Amino acid sequence: MLPVMRHLAAILSTAVFLLAACAHTPPLVTSAPTPTATAQTAESPAASLRHDSRRLADKSPFGAVPAGSTVKFGLSSAIGVNSVTLVLEKRQMEGDQEFLEYREVARLPMSRETQAGEERWSASYRFDQASVYGYWFEAATGGKTYVVQNNDYGMPWTKEKGTNGPGAVTEKPASAKDIRRFRHTVYFPDFRVPDWAADVVYYYIFPERFRNGDRRNDPKPGARKYHDRDVEFHSDWNSRPYKPGSGDGSDQLYNNDFYGGDIAGIIEKLDYIRDLGANALYITPMFVGASNHKYDTADYTNIDPAFGSNTDFVRLTQEASRRGIRVIPDTSLNHSGSDSIYFDRYNNYGGKGAFAGATIHPDSPYAGWYSFDATQTDPNKQYKGWLGVVDLPELNKASPEYRRFAYGAPDSVMKLWLDRGAAGWRMDVVPWVPDEFWREWRAAIKAHRPDALTIAETWFDSSKYLLGDTFDSTMNYIFRNTVLDYAAGGKAGELYQSIEMMREIYPPQAFYALMNLLSTHDQARSLYLFGYADEHTDAAAVALAKRRLKLALFFQMIFPGAPAIYYGDEVGVTGGDDPYNRATYPWADLGGKPDLALLADFRKLTRLRQEHAVLRRGSIDAPLFIDDHVIVLVRRFGDVWAITATNNADSGRTVTVKLPAAVEASGFADALTGTRVNVEQGSLSFDVPALYGSALISIGR
Repeated sequence: MLPVMRHLAAILSTAVFLLAACAHTPPLVTSAPTPTATAQTAESPAASLRHDSRRLADKSPFGAVPAGSTVKFGLSSAIGVNSVTLVLEKRQMEGDQEFLEYREVARLPMSRETQAGEERWSASYRFDQASVYGYWFEAATGGKTYVVQNNDYGMPWTKEKGTNGPGAVTEKPASAKDIRRFRHTVYFPDFRVPDWAADVVYYYIFPERFRNGDRRNDPKPGARKYHDRDVEFHSDWNSRPYKPGSGDGSDQLYNNDFYGGDIAGIIEKLDYIRDLGANALYITPMFVGASNHKYDTADYTNIDPAFGSNTDFVRLTQEASRRGIRVIPDTSLNHSGSDSIYFDRYNNYGGKGAFAGATIHPDSPYAGWYSFDATQTDPNKQYKGWLGVVDLPELNKASPEYRRFAYGAPDSVMKLWLDRGAAGWRMDVVPWVPDEFWREWRAAIKAHRPDALTIAETWFDSSKYLLGDTFDSTMNYIFRNTVLDYAAGGKAGELYQSIEMMREIYPPQAFYALMNLLSTHDQARSLYLFGYADEHTDAAAVALAKRRLKLALFFQMIFPGAPAIYYGDEVGVTGGDDPYNRATYPWADLGGKPDLALLADFRKLTRLRQEHAVLRRGSIDAPLFIDDHVIVLVRRFGDVWAITATNNADSGRTVTVKLPAAVEASGFADALTGTRVNVEQGSLSFDVPALYGSALISIGR
């Protein structure tokens, strides 16, 4: 999401459908109540209706399927149900979930077979078109009509209720809009994600605050403007970011304070990043822009002078490559800056912009890139700012000229930076851009660079963007909220429903490439949410917050997908909402106090992931065991098995699990401690430490 400006808090407050996970104070567990199985009495045949979307007897094959697949649906009931119909629908969702509806594509009467005192109902359907589908069952019995529908768990940031798995039974509601659909994903058969994506550990950098490697390009007052005003500069690298109205002595402008972080600083610390265990950089925008966050792009073809030059970017990609590190840049194709070549509201770019000098210019070469209303007299109302933010005029994504500039032409923005060494793209505010734009965009990028990775910024259920026609991956905010809530003490069995939902509805090639986040530049840092507010927090609370962070990190490193480490988390940087989540990295040579013990823990866990391919690429199934505190998962890669367990309780646990029949190992070794655990009659008993985890890797046969 766009960096939080003064307007954004108000904007987000209007999005009433967003779940309140990760509030401004220690995190709130946001799991929904356990779904009610039925509204009927136990004696009613309707009460016996059962469907579990993750049970192969009820839906086969498991999970998302390629187009052209036939899926068998099943349902069980007691004897006495008159009829059951499978209703299949195609979902249409637009924007940031503002529009969401289902259109019926088939109603299939289910055939009945009596087995062992119950009735099994079945129907099959061939899915020929890639899309997100919904389905539910309509049952007639006792003169009434019932529906077997999705449960009522909530998924972080997602408007639509239900996390699949065991369903719920109710009388059929008066409106079909009130039915909770099970969701089912059908993706394009040729959907390919770059193979290297599953092995990635990201280091996620907000470049203005990471490292100042060249003081000659610092954006100093008097030499650099922010729109039509001056910038502010922090002479103390370790000072707090400015926030207007906070009493910190700064001016009333947001996002105009700078520290001098740049590309030279990133290059200077590439060895550090490699030694941390990261092999990809995700860097927020570096193009010319007035603000410190650069999402208000002024020139898509050039690096901001405060960050360096285009040559510096090329050198960054080359130096990173020498260390086995890829570079993923970020930008928004949804909006530009008002202070830009293309718009030029403040006449800082030569007057060729579509709104140069706050006047509409129909003869501008960029006039068709924006939408104007000349009937308005207030300049702020003469154009559309993204979400009403006047600093961010929304681009006309339907403009053929803009599309050629962005991705269509041989020297388009997307291709230009790939040719300069980028390994892919992360795209900002994806839901606000039409799907058809993204389809063309993906085709252009993949034709130019087939192994380029495409990452969406979406916060909610992202299945529609993972069908194979737009993106390879997304920033996994569902993972973030779920894992942080779990590490904060939330009930594992409830929270894990969201993880299982992703495992089921995301195509596997995308699921193994998800950018699994903990902290981000758009939300309060993890340590803050765990109770470490600032330097005044007592030592015991800080220590507990760091233990919770290490638990979350452990889970991140043993789970499928690509872990992302937000710069500074590894040395104990904390901070609340923007701008405090964008504090500088506390380099010791600049007077900072990095937590080197925490850094060692981060390195240990990234090394764990690097050394064991089963933790990166191993298959994953439903938990072997889960209760309120402990989650035990099984992974398999070839002949190697991993049993991983996490525990969010404040005391250790001993667990015993029955291993899958296919496991032939005679024992397992704890990858962190070396402790051997023997397999006894197909079962494994082992200890899981408090607020941490165990990773057991198979040995012998």
